[in-house]
This record gives sequence, structure tokens and C-alpha cells, in this order.
Amino acid sequence: MLDKLLGVASALAYAAGTVAAPAAPDAAVVLTFEDPNIVESSGLVAAGKLFVTTNDSGDGGRVFVVDRSGATVGTTSWEPGPRDAEALAPAGDGAVWVGDTGDNARSRDSVTVLRVPVGRTYQTVMPASYELVYPDHAHDAETLLAHPGTGQLFVVTKDVFGGTVYAAPKRLSADRPNELTEVAHGPSIATDGSFFPDGRHYVVRGYARATVYSFPDFEVVGSFRLPQQRQGEGISVGGADELYLTTEGQFTDLLRMELPPDVAAAMAPTPMPEPDPAPTAAAGDGAGSWWPWLAGIAAFAGVGGWLLIRRGAAA
Repeated sequence: MLDKLLGVASALAYAAGTVAAPAAPDAAVVLTFEDPNIVESSGLVAAGKLFVTTNDSGDGGRVFVVDRSGATVGTTSWEPGPRDAEALAPAGDGAVWVGDTGDNARSRDSVTVLRVPVGRTYQTVMPASYELVYPDHAHDAETLLAHPGTGQLFVVTKDVFGGTVYAAPKRLSADRPNELTEVAHGPSIATDGSFFPDGRHYVVRGYARATVYSFPDFEVVGSFRLPQQRQGEGISVGGADELYLTTEGQFTDLLRMELPPDVAAAMAPTPMPEPDPAPTAAAGDGAGSWWPWLAGIAAFAGVGGWLLIRRGAAA
């Protein structure tokens, strides 16, 4: 219920600000979900030509694999279902992380992430499950990040006055709880996020805006408006650094947008300075000034040797 109220409040604020605010960025419709079972797309992973999404709370344990026609071409189901699945993150080829991290009432002692296989198939599995424990108290969270290089997971909480980024252990244990570590501040009302392929940046979205951060220092690189959506809760970065966006609702559109040029420029690697050319020795300067001395010593030694030979011959 709190999610709905936040969504309505955000939509009203968005509408109230459209007169003075700059126009929403251009976005293209990639597909429209055809599956009537996809009613609350709350997490998104772009996997090549396929997209993986999951419903918000109230659904069982399942994820949907959708091609670019909008048709569902595979599902993965499991039991028991999650309490409140809110996020997805890449988990290597043919798998995603499902974040059972939603907690509107802030009453859960711990949350769970599950590694779920996905593909163009309909399957029921028993996924590997890992318990995560916050170091302070319970939080509501809808954002799960997976670093593309190390695979380490990060949870970003959803709070009105600013969230928190928590890091999971680099190696998760399935046999005992895994304690999260607070590493940075996050934006307000974070609904989803994704790392960029370079592993040096990640993006976290809310209902109307998104923010790009640097990694591993967690500094803000830039913030920008998102296309207007009913209740945007899904974002994923494609291989070309394109952003894909989804929203709750049945038969909704999956959108694609490019990063604003100023944000893309701020993310560009800083060019390395050109090395200075190797110095050339000039006569009388630096190392080159030694050769007259060496030549003089050699000449002196030669003359001295010649004199000694003459004196020996005269004797």
C-alpha cells in the first residue's frame, strides 16, 4: 500500500512540475508486454535480445523471459514463493538474481536473494538461496545491483529522505546469514538500479528521475529526468550503455532511452596525459656534456702511454 501511495504522490509531483520543468527525454518503445500475467514489472535485466522481469509483491516465485516482439518465451518458477520480490540483477550467463527484499512495514529480520536460471524454456527449479542481514535494522529495498566484474551484490534501500547502499560479502554463504555492510548514501525512493558494463558506474532510478554514480567511490556523476511512466520500477543498462525502463501495469511498454550527453560526457574516462618525448642530449647540456671530458681523458692517456714507450726505448 505504501508503494502505491508513493507512486501516486510522485505522479502528482511530476504532473505539477511539468509546466516549469524541462521536457521529458525522448524514449523509444522497444516492446509491449503481451503476457497478461506480467502486471507489476518491478525488476528488469537486459540479456542480449531478451529481457527478464518479475512481478511485484503478491505474485508467486517466477520470472518471465520476453523477446523483442513482447511475447513471453520462457518462465522460471519455484516454491516456496518470495515474500516480496522487488528486484532483479544479472547473475552471469543464463541466470539472474532475484531480490526478495521488499519490506514496506520494515518488519523483516532478514531478506533473501536467489540465483535463478533463465532462458527460452519453461521450467520449475529449486534455486540457490542466500540470506542477507542488515547491520542496523529492517529496511524496504527495491534495488539490487551486481557488479559485472566481481559479481558482488549491493542493496539500495527505498527511503523518502534518502536511502543507503549496503554491500553483501564478495562470497555468499548458503549455510549462514550474510551480513550486509553500509558503504554509501543512496537517492530517495530508489525503485531499481543497474551497473554499466564498464563496472565503473551504476544508475539508480526513482519514479521520475535517475542518478548515475561512480564506483567504487559512490560519487554522484549526474542526475536526469526519466520519461513519464505510470509507476516506473524497472531499469537495466544494455550493452551499448542504453537504458531500458519498465513500469507497473498490464500490457505496458518497455522503453529505451540514451543517457543525456552531459552525463555521458561526465562518465567518459579521463584521457591519460601524453608522455613527454625522450630528451635529446644537446652539446654542453646534461648527459651529452660528458663526452668532451671522456675524449680528453682518452687523449691524455694515449699521449702518456706514447711518452712512456719512447722513454723505455731511449733507455
